[in-house]
Amino acid sequence: LRTNMAEGGEEESEVFEITDFTTASEWERFVARIEEVINEWKLPNMAPGPPLQKGELSTGEWEDRSEVVTFADVRFGMTLHRLKERSQVQTVGDTCMEEEDCQPQAIQDLLAMENDFPPRAHCLCRWFGVRAFVVLAPGGQSDAIQSESKANLLLSSISIAVNNTGCSVPVFVQTQQKWRRMYQGVCEGGGLRTNFDMIHLKRIPSQYNHLSGLLEVFKSKIACPLPALPPVTVSVRFTYILSDWTQSAWTQEPPDFDIPYGGNVGGAEFGKLPFGACEDPVSELHLSTTWPCLSEEMIVDNSVYSDLDPLQAPQWSVRVRMTDNPQCLLGDYLSEFVKICHSLESTDQLLGGLLEDEDKDTSRDVSAALQRLTEPSPLPLPTISDVVSNMKTRTKFRRKEAPIGGELLNMILQFLFPDAALEGAARAEKPSKDQGGEKQDTAEYKETYRQYKSSPEGSLMYQLAMCMCVVNYNHGGLRAVAHLWQEFVLEMRYRWENNYTIPGLPEGSPDMSACLLLQKLQMLNCCIQRKTSREARMKEAAKQHPPAAAVQEKSARGSTSAASDGWDVEDSDEEFFECETELAMETDENIASNSDADSTQNSTLPKQKVASNSEPSNDRTNMHKSGSDMSFKDTVVSQPEGRLKQCGDLRLLDSSEPLYIPVTQEPGPMTEDMLEQHAEVLAKLGTSAEGAHLRARMQSACLLSDMEAFKAANPGCKLEDFVRWYSPRDWIEEAVTDETGQRVLKGELSPRMRIPGNMWCEVWEGARAVPARKQKRLFDDTKEAEKVLHYLASLRPAQVALHLMPMLVHAAILRVEEEGETTPPALATMLVQIQSRASKVLRAPNMDAQKCEELVRQVTLVETVIARARSLRAKFHTQTVRGEDGVKELERFVSSLLEQPEVKVIGAGRGPAGTVIHKLFATAQQAAHSFDDDDHSPSEHRAELDSCPDFPKPAGREYILRTTVPRPCPVSRPCPQRMFCTLIKEDFRLAGAFTSDTTFM
Repeated sequence: LRTNMAEGGEEESEVFEITDFTTASEWERFVARIEEVINEWKLPNMAPGPPLQKGELSTGEWEDRSEVVTFADVRFGMTLHRLKERSQVQTVGDTCMEEEDCQPQAIQDLLAMENDFPPRAHCLCRWFGVRAFVVLAPGGQSDAIQSESKANLLLSSISIAVNNTGCSVPVFVQTQQKWRRMYQGVCEGGGLRTNFDMIHLKRIPSQYNHLSGLLEVFKSKIACPLPALPPVTVSVRFTYILSDWTQSAWTQEPPDFDIPYGGNVGGAEFGKLPFGACEDPVSELHLSTTWPCLSEEMIVDNSVYSDLDPLQAPQWSVRVRMTDNPQCLLGDYLSEFVKICHSLESTDQLLGGLLEDEDKDTSRDVSAALQRLTEPSPLPLPTISDVVSNMKTRTKFRRKEAPIGGELLNMILQFLFPDAALEGAARAEKPSKDQGGEKQDTAEYKETYRQYKSSPEGSLMYQLAMCMCVVNYNHGGLRAVAHLWQEFVLEMRYRWENNYTIPGLPEGSPDMSACLLLQKLQMLNCCIQRKTSREARMKEAAKQHPPAAAVQEKSARGSTSAASDGWDVEDSDEEFFECETELAMETDENIASNSDADSTQNSTLPKQKVASNSEPSNDRTNMHKSGSDMSFKDTVVSQPEGRLKQCGDLRLLDSSEPLYIPVTQEPGPMTEDMLEQHAEVLAKLGTSAEGAHLRARMQSACLLSDMEAFKAANPGCKLEDFVRWYSPRDWIEEAVTDETGQRVLKGELSPRMRIPGNMWCEVWEGARAVPARKQKRLFDDTKEAEKVLHYLASLRPAQVALHLMPMLVHAAILRVEEEGETTPPALATMLVQIQSRASKVLRAPNMDAQKCEELVRQVTLVETVIARARSLRAKFHTQTVRGEDGVKELERFVSSLLEQPEVKVIGAGRGPAGTVIHKLFATAQQAAHSFDDDDHSPSEHRAELDSCPDFPKPAGREYILRTTVPRPCPVSRPCPQRMFCTLIKEDFRLAGAFTSDTTFM
């Protein structure tokens, strides 16, 4: 401000600077922000809560709240840690805090002994026994408070905020680097003030390496104004560490060097996944001996002598330190196998450079395929697939370059295909369910593998998955998997071409509740069985060649046996016509025999046109042994063909002839991907007339086949006769009175069968009298088998691994259940969670490899828990304990070690568990002294062992010193004082809480 003043005719100029003290500084805004947060958390004038129960600081539930405060561009994190109390916290105006002399809760807890040495708690809670506190810490590592002036400034700030708000919760400031855990704080209320100070050194001063020196520090810090200081109460805890387990057995099975991969720890046969930890999952045992409440006058602990004998301690507690991420066999095998699912290489890319063709015969070359097809031969002509497959089976690896050695590969193939050692008919007659075992037949077991969309235990796919896992881990990884899969596919083709059924598969049609690979192999087995049956009938017919008279005599009998299935002399592959490509297969769900198939009633179907050269004839002419061409009469059927058996007492409506059940074709089996494709094709046809027409034609293939077989077996029949056998519910009978007055039954078709343009009527009109053996095949086993083989051969190793994951997870869960029968109850909950998760992941339409990895991690965690339980049981074996009660107590103790951070030893050193622990320490001490005294004589060595202490020197010592004295003057109120002391090899810490009276200074 510039002011011009004129005095005595002279002008003088002066400058005045005015400081605006109403503007808040950075420090004042910082203090105001702290006060704002304290009020927001409702910390002022909090009423003391109920006394803490024993161990509540560890077992209780804690709540945390955080806010950010800023001081001169430096960010601080302000965090509230508070134990949730059993009752609601009372605030000002309720009861207790109305009294001005009521001490804050934190000051009262300084003398509480129920929660000394908590096993799991915040460090401030352990050092000062507080149940609620606020921590003000720098936001970044570079902002650490290392200077004393900055620390004092922050302490002054929180002191002002605490006084202004009336906060009774202690507030701490973190100083120095975070790893040092250095805190300073303050708590005020009720006319008392407690200062929290701390000392941290890397080495223990020799004068303070025992209780006597610590008492001197404590008393000097208190500076009691009384002539005689009240006695100090001391709580002591010594911790001993046992890390030498040389005398305890390791539960993992040793390697078996008789098997090909026996050099690995935990190796087992191909049909069983390994299990267990490769290293001891329990690394250390920490024994804490506690003297909870002693007067300083009762004990002596100085540099010369100590009364603190661990065997005489009234309280023992134990905690175990586990090995971080121990190597577990089952988890490692599964983890390595899951990694394959992410690879993009094909089998040709992995193995293409290692293949060679050892067969130089040009007849085996693909280029000679057409020549082989056209060369004269009395045997059945080879197909293209025969030539190509024979070429492939000759492809082998160069010597010494194959990922899997010849001996090991033969062993794996013999394990997967045990019938390979059999020859000829014995191999062909080997049951396909040989490996599955009786366990597959139980409903409970079926529900187990269906839950994971896996395959039965012991089945071919189940064993293949485990072989793949073992081969991947021990014999070359991804290339070995590709090699084994190629050999597996070649074995499948060999079995198809030579009519050998695949062992280890459930019988029947593909099981939709199993994995897709199992369904494909079941489909291939169905193709092999039908091909074998067809070729057997052809050979049987070729051997018989009966004369025409025999054929006429057979036809005159009017029926055929079920065993012969109506197959006559002329049976040949040419008579069983190939299906048209546009005609889709009929599924069980779409079979028109279901009378409720109303969705296809109004669909139209054109009459089936059959070429004249392939039209079957039912009137046989004489056959000549010279092998001349056969001729047929294209006339109305006069002789029945393809009869299976008589259908009860039913007779044809227009004649008195019995009604016969015909031999029909079985509908073709389908896998789940075929069903999806079929449904997709039907959906794409749309709702137009042409689409509906084509859809009806695709869905009525099986109905047309059955109608033609029925007409051939029942000459002169009509649609009503077919409906009476095929769909009895569509034939309605009523009792009526005839012309003579008698009650008779009269039947007619159901209303839906009488609808104009009904599909059944149109199919019946277009059906010819053709027995099943001469019809077009509904199921072309040759084409379907080639589809399956092409699907298997086109899979990349990553796709194969993903398809095999359900079996591996299934096997892993079964192995965990087998190994974990005597594990803690908490493991049962983990298993239920894994099973539920596996059911969702493995049954998903598109399985995700990342979700499979998460499943493997959960299985590995359970395996680790089981390994830890086994290790502890081996160390705390019950053979050294006498009495049934002692055995039960020891088992309970071991189970508690797995579930709790720290377990109290009942009876301390004199109880069952304490006796075993004492023996473990004594044995380890003797072993340590034995190695150290190798140069001594036997007598000196024995004397050393006899004088050897049972326990080593304590690895850590903790003291809590308490007393109540008036401070700072003799007329002040008695105030609680506390100091926590930690003495470790490279850590010396004193944490003191010293209280003084602010009213009577």
